[in-house]
Amino acid sequence: MARSLALVVVLVFIALLAGFQADAAVTCGQVASDLRPCIPYVTGQVSALPPACCNGVKGLNSAAQTTADRRAACNCIRSQASGISGLQPNRLSGLPGSCGVHLPFPISASTDCSSVS
Repeated sequence: MARSLALVVVLVFIALLAGFQADAAVTCGQVASDLRPCIPYVTGQVSALPPACCNGVKGLNSAAQTTADRRAACNCIRSQASGISGLQPNRLSGLPGSCGVHLPFPISASTDCSSVS
């Protein structure tokens, strides 16, 4: 009886964990990788927007198709941006427009990600 109960608890836990992972397909590692080429631009180290940066912004736009994806991407950007020394907020928030991409959420270190839909 105790063994059966333990098995049920483990199966419920696995089902819940799988459900949370299925909510957001975009990972922070993916977002960071997509936007990594933008760091020299958003910190003012280079004046021209690198093509690899725009490719990353386009990749992020393609990947963030659901509310859960967009919120995960937003939270990752907020988290990553706080650790970038010399970040120029206007350059960061202007990335989508500069790349000709319309993201359904702002790229900013101060976005309220819970309001992203």
